[in-house]
Amino acid sequence: MGTDSQAAPLLELRDISKRYPGTLANDSIDLTIQPGELHALLGENGAGKSTLVKCIYGVVHPDAGQMLWQGQPTAITSPSRAQRLGIGMVFQHFSLFETLTVAQNIALSLKNAGSMRGLAGRIVEVSKEYQLAIEPGRHVYDLSVGERQRVEIVRCLLQDPQLLIMDEPTSVLTPGEVELLFKTLRRLAAEGRSILYISHKLEEVCALCERATILRSARLVDSCDPRTESTDSLARMMMGTAPPVLEHRQTHADEQQICLRLNALNHQPSTPFGTRLEALDLAVRAGEVLGIAGVAGNGQQELLMALSGEQRSQRRDMIQLDGTPVGHMDPAGRRARGLAFAPAERLGRGAVSEMSLVDNTCLTAYQQGLVRHGFVREQAVRRLTRQICERFNVISGGTSAEARSLSGGNLQKFVMGREILQAPKVLIAANPTWGVDVGAAVTIRQALLDLVTQGGTGVLLISEDLNELFEICDRLAVMYEGRLSPVVSVADADHEEIGRWMAGLFDTGSADNAGPSATDGKRHHAAVT
Repeated sequence: MGTDSQAAPLLELRDISKRYPGTLANDSIDLTIQPGELHALLGENGAGKSTLVKCIYGVVHPDAGQMLWQGQPTAITSPSRAQRLGIGMVFQHFSLFETLTVAQNIALSLKNAGSMRGLAGRIVEVSKEYQLAIEPGRHVYDLSVGERQRVEIVRCLLQDPQLLIMDEPTSVLTPGEVELLFKTLRRLAAEGRSILYISHKLEEVCALCERATILRSARLVDSCDPRTESTDSLARMMMGTAPPVLEHRQTHADEQQICLRLNALNHQPSTPFGTRLEALDLAVRAGEVLGIAGVAGNGQQELLMALSGEQRSQRRDMIQLDGTPVGHMDPAGRRARGLAFAPAERLGRGAVSEMSLVDNTCLTAYQQGLVRHGFVREQAVRRLTRQICERFNVISGGTSAEARSLSGGNLQKFVMGREILQAPKVLIAANPTWGVDVGAAVTIRQALLDLVTQGGTGVLLISEDLNELFEICDRLAVMYEGRLSPVVSVADADHEEIGRWMAGLFDTGSADNAGPSATDGKRHHAAVT
């Protein structure tokens, strides 16, 4: 890469500390980034990574410590100040306006955007130079997730950054899009630009980065060259102990007991930018995990809205739970019949940000004996909340802490734990391990497998993480532009075939989405790389 070990550091942090009420987020952290360096920042959920990069980008201000930019003491008081220095950031959640064009979105972030025609020319020039093909005139709502990320990166590049911070950049990208992103990052490093890369996908860190800084419990605990480490050794540095291992068990899916069925489900999106669902047929058996793969934006959101009851079906029998038509029921009615639901959006749909963890527990688990004669049993709710936090290692300021005070990964663990511990008949989970560390991912996946093998729950798992789907699913289908591929046994599938299906290269004409019979009741798993 372009790293020169003799050059002065591009960015140096000395004894950076940041405290929130009840939480020490960063405790005297030192960090040095050289010009042209691909540098990973690793740590478990709640280790302090997000707070540290927010200090670098000026979103929050450290309580103590010093920052040096190109050897000079610097106070980064705002994102605009960071951008003027030459620091750009691509956040985990994109910040684009759907109804505006690519050029209009980029213009909003540039101080001197110039004419729209001139800006469009610069966008085309930069996108071609770095192989980030985007069209300035296209509206954002018409772009895939991978294309939206290209917009975010081009927007940063037009600001001419010397340091580019990327937070979980591959969480919703296909394997091909990941490889293209890596080529771009390696080229930027070769030009002398530095990359600070945050990811829980340790295999990517080993393949891409030259140096890694590891945080644990708000402190810097180690640094290494990840190219000489394994994913297990990196996980051990992050956790301070050996990472947990997923324990696979035999499954006993009952082919005759269908706990969730879709009968020619048609669904019109609630917005003009959504995806129409077209005659979806699907059967989830009790005691199995059925996965749905696909690039985000191909109808997964609409399917989740239809299944949860947030949007009703045209006919009541389009969705059945244990043979009972529920297409006309609201979310409460479906939960009363044994449905649990963990949405992809942690805040807003999975939890209410201003409410405590105790109150958020009661929001969906109130039917688990938490309310009697119209009164909330406060001790029972607190007991269940503590059980969720202990079982899934949710790091928080206590059961009375507001949901918004938790890191994204810890909130994800809380939402998944709340739904799993209800032991539902059917669990619908969207991206259940999105943004969580390697140990938490194993904990959540193990809990899902235990729910299936011990409780006989049927799980519908919707995820963009192919490794996750191959790891814990019995059967698998792909969603593309509102259509479902045939359902196949994971034992009969491979990554290449599923990748082709994710591009729409499948035939639904003869699909039997009740799926083939399980051959011997044993789960088959591909190795996770």
